[in-house]
Amino acid sequence: MEKIPMTAGGHAALEVELKQLKSVERPAIIRAIAEAREHGDLSENAEYHSAKEKQSFIEGRIKELEGILSLAEVIDPAKLSGTIKFGATVTLVDEDTEEEKTYQIVGEHEASIEKGLLNIKSPIARALIGKEEGDSVEVRTPGGDRAYEVLKVAFI
Repeated sequence: MEKIPMTAGGHAALEVELKQLKSVERPAIIRAIAEAREHGDLSENAEYHSAKEKQSFIEGRIKELEGILSLAEVIDPAKLSGTIKFGATVTLVDEDTEEEKTYQIVGEHEASIEKGLLNIKSPIARALIGKEEGDSVEVRTPGGDRAYEVLKVAFI
């Protein structure tokens, strides 16, 4: 299987979610199923069916997280330097709107555009890989072509 690149923060967040699911969510849903069973006829018991559905979701997510974490390759961006690559924190300016944005290039399982964490497989990240400060980048996005200038590259 192919290793999944991930920052230490992303790895820790997935471990916290997994622990929460196993130690809090799973026992709670088991109790809910037991309570629903006590109400009698399971064929028409909406609480029971809802709890079983939630249990299925939780168990699926636990298996997914365990799989991701088993393949995770934690990369420390602070040990990297040079051109833009995984883990780089990049400040860009949109050449049309002059709007500045800062993103960190991370693995797909920790990406969150709202938090400035850019999926390494996204069009912008793929266009940035190998570039350096001062370079201009053309990016074909679903919203149309965009041009950015790389203002700063840091590995923190």
